[in-house]
Amino acid sequence: MAGILSSVSSKSKHKLSGKKFAIVVAKWNEDITEALFEGSSNALQSMGVKKSHIIRKNVPGSFELPLGAQRMAEEKSIDAVICLGCVIKGETPHFDYICQAVAHGIMKVGLKTNKPVAFGVLTTLNKKQALERAGGTYGNKGEEAAVTVVRMLEQQVS
Repeated sequence: MAGILSSVSSKSKHKLSGKKFAIVVAKWNEDITEALFEGSSNALQSMGVKKSHIIRKNVPGSFELPLGAQRMAEEKSIDAVICLGCVIKGETPHFDYICQAVAHGIMKVGLKTNKPVAFGVLTTLNKKQALERAGGTYGNKGEEAAVTVVRMLEQQVS
């Protein structure tokens, strides 16, 4: 995490103390999404965000992330939204439809509200791959999503 977080300037860290972040978490594949949430929340705090300025919103599954994100982004006090979920491929095309809908929906929320909205949704072939990306071999994609919204906020204040 240190490598990712080092890209955030100390000037930005100071400005982040007053910002509020929503983290929308899908409950489906909860062991994975909890690890993503911990990574995202810890990363934000490491970058200077007050714990009290991190608002968590749970939704049933990844398909519901766009609506949860939209509801949070529409709140005036929220500066950025992080969407966290995990879709694991099964034996049917359901995976493809869900992943495409979620990605498109999350993108639309950012465009509609003009606020940074990060896509922290794992789309993996199996649970092992998901675990490797939720704090395992490939890091924690929740942390990366947190850094993404912070970088987008930096662009707004620059």
